Amino acid sequence: MANHVSALKRARQTTKKTAVNRANKTHFRSTLRALREAIQKGDAPAVTAEYRTAVSVIDKSVRKGVIHANTGSRYKSRLNARVKAAVSGKPAAAASKTSSAKKSAQSAR
Repeated sequence: MANHVSALKRARQTTKKTAVNRANKTHFRSTLRALREAIQKGDAPAVTAEYRTAVSVIDKSVRKGVIHANTGSRYKSRLNARVKAAVSGKPAAAASKTSSAKKSAQSAR
């Protein structure tokens, strides 16, 4: 245990910041879980509403330092592909295969 006044203060600050960071990460994960469940159910209006909420939470998480900026971009990109597939009625795997086929065709040029 810390004995100096400054070390005691840092310990108190760490405890508070840990609680805030944990709450932010929990909110981030639960929002993603809600979106994935909406995609699973296949309700298009609910999926689009949850996606808007999820993108906002991802951006806030990046701003607060919960996740890295590139990680946030990757989440948004992959979730957007799944949302498009769910709304259009195509399976997500087929949608990603067509986009990867387009990318490979473009890189071959």
